[in-house]
Amino acid sequence: MAQLWGGRFTKETDKLVYNFNASISFDQKFYEEDIEGSIAHVTMLAAVGVLTETERDDIIRTLKEIKAEVEAGTLDISDEYEDIHSFVEANLIDRLGDTGKKLHTGRSRNDQVALDMRLYTRKQVAAVDAELEDLLQSILQIMKENTETIMPGFTHLQKAQPITLAHHMGAYFEMFKRDRQRLFDIRERMNYCPLGSGALAGTTYPLDRNMTAELLGFYGPTLNSMDGVSDRDYLIEFLSALSMIMMHLSRFSEEVIIWNSNEYQFVEIDDAYSTGSSIMPQKKNPDIAELVRGKTGRVYGALTSLLTTMKGIPLAYNKDMQEDKELSFDAMDTAKGCIALFNGMLKTMKFKKENMRKSANNGFTNATDLADYLVKHGVPFRDAHGIVGQVVLYCIEKNIAIDDMSLEELKVICPVFEEDVYAAISMETCVNTRLTIGAPSKTAMEQVILLEEDYLLKHPAIQA
Repeated sequence: MAQLWGGRFTKETDKLVYNFNASISFDQKFYEEDIEGSIAHVTMLAAVGVLTETERDDIIRTLKEIKAEVEAGTLDISDEYEDIHSFVEANLIDRLGDTGKKLHTGRSRNDQVALDMRLYTRKQVAAVDAELEDLLQSILQIMKENTETIMPGFTHLQKAQPITLAHHMGAYFEMFKRDRQRLFDIRERMNYCPLGSGALAGTTYPLDRNMTAELLGFYGPTLNSMDGVSDRDYLIEFLSALSMIMMHLSRFSEEVIIWNSNEYQFVEIDDAYSTGSSIMPQKKNPDIAELVRGKTGRVYGALTSLLTTMKGIPLAYNKDMQEDKELSFDAMDTAKGCIALFNGMLKTMKFKKENMRKSANNGFTNATDLADYLVKHGVPFRDAHGIVGQVVLYCIEKNIAIDDMSLEELKVICPVFEEDVYAAISMETCVNTRLTIGAPSKTAMEQVILLEEDYLLKHPAIQA
């Protein structure tokens, strides 16, 4: 097939070179955005007198026909075309002749692909945000149901202090909430229209770029035509945000994997999100959590790839920038799929609350509160810290919890202890006396839950 740019050339491109140069195998994802941009472009061209109304109407009608046929599967996007822009324009010309040739007036493939990528990415930002909003709803529901579910909190993967499951889940709520805020910021910065930038220096046609931007839902046109065709900052930002989302999902997955182990037995993963072993019949493997953890590196790779591609590119457009697509598409699909699958696993997961409480009780998680008890009875904190260390050592030797020690045993180590020590170091006391906002007490968590409900109410999913 003759290329749209072939007039200057005297012989055909080598087939291997053509295949290496072509992008139709992956940029066909843009067919909807390419047609959407073309409709806006010809609408504007007619408004400024470059096209007649009849030409505009014929082109728009035919573009819509092409889109409908692609969606119905009656028109194939084949590799005989170099890219999606060539496919759309060639099919338009086949059907409309000279009128179809006017579609590209005042436009370059450089600003066309810049527009398509921006439109596509904008839709993907909204799609990821919608998945995150649904995930936050699931996390919030678990928080509401578990303000009194005591479990150990960890540092260094060692039991530290008692918290609640609501409090633990609340930490992930904050992470994914920040992820949504980043997506909103990205959309705000990227929502400007590059169409009309031409190849790099604009055009002599009297384009109304504000009109085109408005028709496509942008805040306005980009203000520098060289930057308009060569900017991929928004895409790097999005891949960075996806990497952060995947990092948070990976951390959460790691905890689910640990909690699912025989040693912890904090959770029961639903059969639909687990697999067995081909040789060990007792196994129930947390495959979804492990795959989410594994696919995180895949998204990181896309970010690193694009940063590396862009770092040495002079202004304006260069063919290197074609490499922005395949890995980015994969990262977007991967992240969306991981959020959705993780959310499904979380919604169906059962929490073994009694095991969580026993683990907190048997892990000396109330040791800090025992030290606080001594401080409140006049013992300097540094001395109290040492005394509690002796108590813990005694319990390890006896294989008992602090609560299991008799008052006489406690008094041997420090005579300050009295009968009220048991109430002071109960799991409920340890959790519910921490009343500051952000702490795990039922009172504090109920305040936070109200704030998180209000956040979700005021921040619905981003509109594409």
